[in-house]
Amino acid sequence: MSLRLLIVDDEPLARERLAALVAELPGAELAGTAATGEEALLQAGRLRPDVVLLDIRMPGMGGLEAAHHLARLPEPPAVIFTTAYDEHALAAFEAQAAGYLLKPVRPERLRAALERARRLTRAQLAGIGGAVDPAAGTPAASGGRRSRIAVRLRDELRLIPLAEILCFVADQKYTRLRHAGGEYLIEEPLKALEDEFAPDFVRVHRNALVALTQVEGLERDASGHLLVRLRHGAGTLAVSRRMAGEVQRRLLGL
Repeated sequence: MSLRLLIVDDEPLARERLAALVAELPGAELAGTAATGEEALLQAGRLRPDVVLLDIRMPGMGGLEAAHHLARLPEPPAVIFTTAYDEHALAAFEAQAAGYLLKPVRPERLRAALERARRLTRAQLAGIGGAVDPAAGTPAASGGRRSRIAVRLRDELRLIPLAEILCFVADQKYTRLRHAGGEYLIEEPLKALEDEFAPDFVRVHRNALVALTQVEGLERDASGHLLVRLRHGAGTLAVSRRMAGEVQRRLLGL
């Protein structure tokens, strides 16, 4: 089985060198290239590569964050990090990378890493280890924090900046992400989102997290129950009695 590779690096010369190495390897073919983490996610959704050769240090979304988003694709590719720095090895391991190659990448090391990735890909196709634990597999699990949330739209990933998210609302086995432009269903539990984004979000109910900067005000309904009114005309969410004190403290400084 020939492995289809996506090369991701912000440096054109690095992309060209890797593409040349891939062209010389039997059992490997170049599916495409990308210059940023964001572009990598879009390309991966369209091209469905088996392996992504992913630079770690890139402007905007770095390779580690992109790897966590790639892991949430329906058929996640194996990731091999390529970098000029060796201090990211532990983080790469925590991101479940199939390989970690230092630049300049040597052909024999790339060949060995692709063989490991080939075994991983076969295991995924067999249904072994291909599933992502929704409570893990995020930058929060390795001490980081995402600046965007990747949502699945058919076979593509769309990135929603954290600053644009109004709230997360539990919806049976999914979580509903609401932002100014609409809403999406994601497969991340509310507790994991709360742990990751605690400084900027407040739990208003057992089934809802609200972005502090997206709250327009507090009000009460006809029955006297506390509500948070969201910006952008997004309506209100009920505040549970148990959460009311903490919500008022976080929003009003009480």
